[in-house]
Amino acid sequence: MFDRCFLMHKYIRFNFIDFIQSQMISKVKPILEESMMTLYCNSVPCCFKVADLGCSSGPNALQVAYDIIDVVDNISSSFNREPPTFQIYLNDQFQNDFNNIFESLPYFYERLRQEKGEKFSPFFINATPGSFYGRLFPSNSMHFFHSSTSLHWLSQAPKGLAKETGLVNKGNIYFTNTSPSEVYQAYLDQFSQDFNLFLKSRAEELVRGGGMVLTFVGRDETCDIITPWGLIGLVLNDMVSESLVEEAKLEYVNMPRYGPTAKEVKQLIDAEGSFTLEKLETFKSRWDEGLKENGNGDFVLDTNVRANFIAKYVRATTEPFLTARFGEGIIDELFIRFRKKVAELLEEVILEHAYLVMFMTKK
Repeated sequence: MFDRCFLMHKYIRFNFIDFIQSQMISKVKPILEESMMTLYCNSVPCCFKVADLGCSSGPNALQVAYDIIDVVDNISSSFNREPPTFQIYLNDQFQNDFNNIFESLPYFYERLRQEKGEKFSPFFINATPGSFYGRLFPSNSMHFFHSSTSLHWLSQAPKGLAKETGLVNKGNIYFTNTSPSEVYQAYLDQFSQDFNLFLKSRAEELVRGGGMVLTFVGRDETCDIITPWGLIGLVLNDMVSESLVEEAKLEYVNMPRYGPTAKEVKQLIDAEGSFTLEKLETFKSRWDEGLKENGNGDFVLDTNVRANFIAKYVRATTEPFLTARFGEGIIDELFIRFRKKVAELLEEVILEHAYLVMFMTKK
């Protein structure tokens, strides 16, 4: 019975994550098309080598690969050229379920054959496990990198907030409007270190003129910092006051993620120096984005329904992290309370994520 419940919950968790990823991939596709056109006009090799970094293992794991193949094929047709051979690498952490992707490859191949015809250019798909905060490929071997909703995850919680530093993000698991400036700086420092290593690694691996399209959660510096992770911190504080959570456990728990501003990202790209930033855009997405697609397509106005939807997908993305630090026993109660706080906020403000999407080419 336990195994059955666990598997069902795991399915629901990945279903929500896949849904959010699908929304972002769809929104960014016009920029992907623009970037492919830019690269194609410069030069297209006989074998076009592409990597999707942070591909996960759900239904969207092959969607980016399909979009890139489809876009390049359409551009090739418009120029009266043969499309290149495609070598596509799927990257994620070592524990990613790559076998699940491999099992879906026959259906992926069949879909392309039906849509593109039997004479379509060859394409080959491989897995490359490992952290993208470091080298993954040989020098000057790749033509294009894509990453969606991954780079806001840090390689670790901010070093500046480690227990031995004595700096405590008291009562929070993320930085908020009320956090000391030192806490914000610790998060920015960790992101800067990680993103700089990411850029240096990709610069080594890309050929000259190669490109990247990156999408990840950012921050609008003109707005108050209201995030799901900040709300989780408030709920945990309430539970500490009721002796449901140990205060000592909360003191040194910090989410290993950071939403940078567009200005911060631009400064880091300029400072690293390997890339020309061709495009950098910010777009907003409601916390309950996609809920309107259920039913008849009208936007759902019921606050409790919207709050429940938000609580489910936030739980999907944070539960493993929270369970490892506070134990499984508090999770249900934590998200019941989280849902109530979200419902209250929905009555007062528009809850939105800011996403950054950028296209850059190697100098």
